[in-house]
Amino acid sequence: MATLTRIDQYRQALLHILNEYCDILNRNSDTKTQLIINSDQTRYVMIDEGWQGIKRIHALIFDAEMRHHQIWLHHDGLDHGITDELVAAGVPKDCIVLAFHPPHIRPHTGYGVGR
Repeated sequence: MATLTRIDQYRQALLHILNEYCDILNRNSDTKTQLIINSDQTRYVMIDEGWQGIKRIHALIFDAEMRHHQIWLHHDGLDHGITDELVAAGVPKDCIVLAFHPPHIRPHTGYGVGR
């Protein structure tokens, strides 16, 4: 069995965490939370869609991208954020980029700054 590369380990950790969130969010909801992953597994988007009574729901919950051997978090709308769980799963802080912050703020976050 081949050894997983570092980026494959990050992908597995991210996928595992996001699937757990989908399961939790789908337990008691009229809407459906879905995880959408592109074919080369570089983009992970979680959306909530459906109907609450007569109101249409279609909302972005989470958006991440694998870029330059890092996880770029473009949007993290999960209650407590996902960064602590990624770190607990073995992803180093410098491999997590809080891309929703401007580049001049990123060096002060304690996470990666991106390239």
